[in-house]
Amino acid sequence: AVLCFLVSALGITAGSHRLWSHRSYKATLPLRIFLTIANSMAFQNDIYEWVRDHRVHHKFSETDADPHNAMRGFFFSHIGWLLVRKHPDVIEKGQKLDLSDIKADKVVMFQRRYYKPSVVLLCFTLPAVVPWYFWDESIIISFFIPAILRYTLGLNATWLVNSAAHMFGNRPYDQNINPRENPLVSLGALGEGFHNYHHTFPYDYSTSEFGWRFNLTTAFIDLMCLLGLASDRKKVSKEVILARKMRTGDGSHKSG
Repeated sequence: AVLCFLVSALGITAGSHRLWSHRSYKATLPLRIFLTIANSMAFQNDIYEWVRDHRVHHKFSETDADPHNAMRGFFFSHIGWLLVRKHPDVIEKGQKLDLSDIKADKVVMFQRRYYKPSVVLLCFTLPAVVPWYFWDESIIISFFIPAILRYTLGLNATWLVNSAAHMFGNRPYDQNINPRENPLVSLGALGEGFHNYHHTFPYDYSTSEFGWRFNLTTAFIDLMCLLGLASDRKKVSKEVILARKMRTGDGSHKSG
């Protein structure tokens, strides 16, 4: 269950988010295939749709064009946005985005074509069958723990980035935007809770200035670079970060 959680989470954090949405580093074909498999295990929409919604979220954050607009409250930004029809502005603005880089990625488009069967196999079937078949675990426990419970926890870890990390925490980099620094969210979402930093510097592969601290995804990407499977990590210099804190931050960095 823990292994499935970590792998599926990396499919979102290192895959859909940092690689495909923000192009914050480059990945070789084997790594892209692994992250695509992990993404299907996470079952949080295919990569193409995830990237489209996330790019709209950044470009029109906290407006009606933001798919999970946090100005509409915690419940809406956490899960409510998935229970209602998208606001017309989300659809209109999403259609105007340039997604040519995503459409050109054959791995991503292959996943989109076979997304439903890949989810059935990777998100639910394999996590349930492997412990039942290989070490005689009860099929009920195998299904409800590694498959259902793990999937539920993974969903909520991601949703907390959209909700809690837009409402609770400080804003040391830019007090004029809503996203916050939330270490608790980072623990559950493998490093995605440093959200004020991320919205200030969305191209930084680490989504944080603190490296591996509460940030397993950054450690994973660094390991992939060490193994030659990733390269060209984009990073903001310390001088630029400090200048931004002094210019637009809320002053909370002085106490920490």
